[in-house]
Amino acid sequence: MNAHNYTPQPIDTSQSTLSANLMEIAELLAKNTHEVWAAARIAEGWKYGVERNDERKEHPCLIPYKELPENEKEYDRNTALETLRLIEELGFEIKKRI
Repeated sequence: MNAHNYTPQPIDTSQSTLSANLMEIAELLAKNTHEVWAAARIAEGWKYGVERNDERKEHPCLIPYKELPENEKEYDRNTALETLRLIEELGFEIKKRI
């Protein structure tokens, strides 16, 4: 397939509504998504920098999740929410172990 002809086809999750419990999980998933991303970048030699600089491997988001600008948190939240919606859309349930 030619990359120029690629048309993303995500599964439609627009009808999925998440419970309050899953909304709480979404924030934890968002934070963990950031932590996984940051750990991978640091392992690759990246460090904090005021502006992103690929040559020097500096990135302004190599900070704790709670210190991220809201638009960066929103990116991670959307990833988490879409993941949870997809799990439900596929017919799976998420239950907390007692």
